[in-house]
Amino acid sequence: MNLKDFAAAAAADAAGPLDYQQVAFDYVRHADQDAAVPGRRPVVVVGAGPVGLALAIDLAQKKVPVLVLEGGSALSTGSRAICFAKRTLEVFDRLGCADRMVDKGVSWKVGRVYFGTEEVYRFDLLPEAGHERPAFINLQQYYVEGYLVQQAAQLPNIELRWHNKVTGLVQQDDGVRLTIETPEGRYELDADYVAACDGSRSQLRALLGQEAKGRVFRDRFLIADISMDVELPTERRFWFAPPFHPGQSVLLHRQADGMWRVDFQLGWDADPVAERQHERIRPRVRALLDSIGHPQAQFEIGWASVYTFACQRMERFRHGRVLFAGDSAHGVSPFGARGANSGVQDAENLAWKLAAVLRGEAPPTLLDSYGSEREYAADENIRHSTRATDFITPKSEVSRLYRDAVLALSNKHVFARTLVNSGRLSTATVLRGSPLSAPDADAFAGAMVPGASAADAPVLRADGSTGWLLRSLAPHQFNLLVFGEGDGKTRVDALGAQVNVVRIPLDEAHTVAAQRFDAQPGTAYLLRPDQHVCARWRHADAQAIGAALERALGRVPAPERAAA
Repeated sequence: MNLKDFAAAAAADAAGPLDYQQVAFDYVRHADQDAAVPGRRPVVVVGAGPVGLALAIDLAQKKVPVLVLEGGSALSTGSRAICFAKRTLEVFDRLGCADRMVDKGVSWKVGRVYFGTEEVYRFDLLPEAGHERPAFINLQQYYVEGYLVQQAAQLPNIELRWHNKVTGLVQQDDGVRLTIETPEGRYELDADYVAACDGSRSQLRALLGQEAKGRVFRDRFLIADISMDVELPTERRFWFAPPFHPGQSVLLHRQADGMWRVDFQLGWDADPVAERQHERIRPRVRALLDSIGHPQAQFEIGWASVYTFACQRMERFRHGRVLFAGDSAHGVSPFGARGANSGVQDAENLAWKLAAVLRGEAPPTLLDSYGSEREYAADENIRHSTRATDFITPKSEVSRLYRDAVLALSNKHVFARTLVNSGRLSTATVLRGSPLSAPDADAFAGAMVPGASAADAPVLRADGSTGWLLRSLAPHQFNLLVFGEGDGKTRVDALGAQVNVVRIPLDEAHTVAAQRFDAQPGTAYLLRPDQHVCARWRHADAQAIGAALERALGRVPAPERAAA
């Protein structure tokens, strides 16, 4: 299928008889393959998964031409990454495709944890009102990729080439030369910058002689996509040591199209080939359904896989003009939904910085902050993921006794519930200590510290209807939130077009926004293009805001930045 036909079919049939798992994209020969001299692109993204596509769309919307090279020819098969967090949906909002994902996906926020047959506690990931997006949606990865491909096809600055596998990479003084294999032979292409988004088995990582280091977990898990005629609450259910799967854990999620995702812990000695056979899966699913009161339920098995996993990352995400994002840079266990979510957040961090460098608005050293910020985020995700995995799959009798004692106590004692770890679910990393953030000169309360991603809140539109704060931000530039009229000290007129100013009245309609940002008359927040706070003041003038902008763009000389 060619890209134009796919985009038309996907747009015409949003409800989905189009089978996204069966889509195969055509190979198209390009003039670059016949050129006497290698062509050149500002940015080449290698990999057309959720991370690579999100990065390419973000760059294209920032008017940066981008080429995506994908060695395969199809979207994902099977559910794979299914849990997409509120922050990731806010990124997809800026890219123009979140509405469709939320409409298709299954929104949820409640989780239940069981020990044996007993529910020991429940949690609510978004207990407060005043957010546009749900805590999470569950949506199969092939839909996410398909919607991103459709969005990319509508943008003039993106070119997608399927059946184009990168097999060679040479760093040069002013760029990178790639060797690309196609069904009709190889060709070469130059790029100012290359983004490696080619997954956990990254070919680009291997070509640079790099590796991801960390901890491999000696356990196996079965994933099965199940369609069944059972109506269950839209919740995350996690069982420790249930009688229907003794001594192991089970996770159940609802997906789109009436599909359910079940993860069964198997143990390290399980045969990964035998366990994904349907005759081995059916008794496990039947036992689960019997246990939750649906012995007559009928079901069918779709995709199934057995996996092991590791918590690891590359030492550095930037290597000259090659920048690694998503699974090519770091990997975590699936408990906590931190893989795809952190990868998309890598992409939003990298996109605005690459665009600023290519437009001459920032020095190339700004890209060093991509590495430092997202390495910090990867460490946080790995730490949470490792702790969850150690709790879920204890490797010693002492560890198991501790875990079971915590679970037994958590039904009646609140303190024990804080120790239960069935996966600390993905939240946006607060980029503490970022060199791009200005330290506070004033006292503030609340979570909107420098480095945090901006919280959403209801706002009043000009026509009197209710809108959303994040939607009111200019999507590809710095934004300055100014609360109330202040006392005249917050003067921003001199900033001109560098910063988009969003004024938020301190009235009853904006109480939630004021609370979330600890706002007083004159309070101002400078937000980066990826919506992270980079500075805040009780009162600010153009000079202070300009200095913070210089810092956020990496234009402050290194010694001064270090001393600040």
